[in-house]
Amino acid sequence: MLTEAHAVLPASDLKRAQEFYHNALDLDPAEVESENLLYRLDSGSTFEIYETGNAGTAQNTQMCFLTDGLDGDMARLRERGVTFEDYDFPGLKTENGVAAFGTTRTAWFRDTEGNFICLTELG
Repeated sequence: MLTEAHAVLPASDLKRAQEFYHNALDLDPAEVESENLLYRLDSGSTFEIYETGNAGTAQNTQMCFLTDGLDGDMARLRERGVTFEDYDFPGLKTENGVAAFGTTRTAWFRDTEGNFICLTELG
């Protein structure tokens, strides 16, 4: 039945969001509309960013990218000004921005619109 997931992220400033995803993540939209950007990854995954006044209000992970090189990706993103979140509460503690769940490792950052994005390296 279900075959694929598609994330949709809010942005209060679509141009600023587009610049962030280009400059920090090397991603450019495949389609641009006046209030919507559509991104297609090489894996076939897609996500959208749309303009709205309620951007940045969610306090949860909104999208996660899978990686096979978490440490290298984090270093590259830090060089580009991305700040990773640190957490310390029951069930979630990060060290240097990384939480380990068995052999899976995850790190979170916020985009310019306040969306919580994660990078996950599966063990």
